[in-house]
Amino acid sequence: MCTPRHTHKARASPRRGAAGARDPRLLGRRHRRRRRSRACARARASTRTRARRGKARLGRAGARDAPLFDHAQRERLERGHGRVHAGRRAGHLAGAHEHGVHFIDAPVSGGQAGAENGALTVMCGGDAEIYAKAEPVITAFAKAVKLLGPSGAGQLTKMVNQICIAGVVQGLAEGIAFAKRSGLDAEAVIEAISKGAAQSWQMENRYKTMIAGQFDFGFAVDWMRKDLGICLSEARRNGAHLPTTALIDQFYSEVQAMGGGRWDTSSLIARLSKHS
Repeated sequence: MCTPRHTHKARASPRRGAAGARDPRLLGRRHRRRRRSRACARARASTRTRARRGKARLGRAGARDAPLFDHAQRERLERGHGRVHAGRRAGHLAGAHEHGVHFIDAPVSGGQAGAENGALTVMCGGDAEIYAKAEPVITAFAKAVKLLGPSGAGQLTKMVNQICIAGVVQGLAEGIAFAKRSGLDAEAVIEAISKGAAQSWQMENRYKTMIAGQFDFGFAVDWMRKDLGICLSEARRNGAHLPTTALIDQFYSEVQAMGGGRWDTSSLIARLSKHS
């Protein structure tokens, strides 16, 4: 416990040894008191610094969010395609209403190829009346668009999307790794099973590059980890149990440690090759 520094003077007659030197035990106690005093001072200064920095961060966050709708025209429609926490989307909606601006949260799925080909899937949250106005615009760059509920529902649906993708990619990575270790022709195996119940978008579009060890084809591991972090945070809030998602998030952290932060998500197979 930190105590105020002593302001009284040292005793006039400290105990001395036979040779007139100060008692080393007394010097030791004084040294420890001074050291504790300096440590307490540093702790107080560090606390004040953290408090100032915290206030500054809050100020910057407020300044960043406050002008979000300041320059928007009244009765204008805003679409949010970024991935943020559903709760923050609800805050954006409240801010939009205060400025007379309509807001639809609309995260997307489909990757770079989907964006380039106008074939994205868009998951929307917001008022039905406002969504009806936004839908014709969104269909210009999407092959599928759907209203899932009030503002925030789009973000939650995107979380479901990422949870499902993580499990599918891990399963595909393990299947290909198993086929290779078994001495099978991995490409022939996937070509056969992709016509059955195992078929998925990931299998159709990523199995050849996964077998070849090429991971420069889409959504990066760093971004996936950010998304999975949002999923796990929301799961802690709503009580959902995501053991597989948490485990795969750890697997992606291993890929990052291998220098694969910018590899695409199919690079999960790289860590299996490393451990084989």
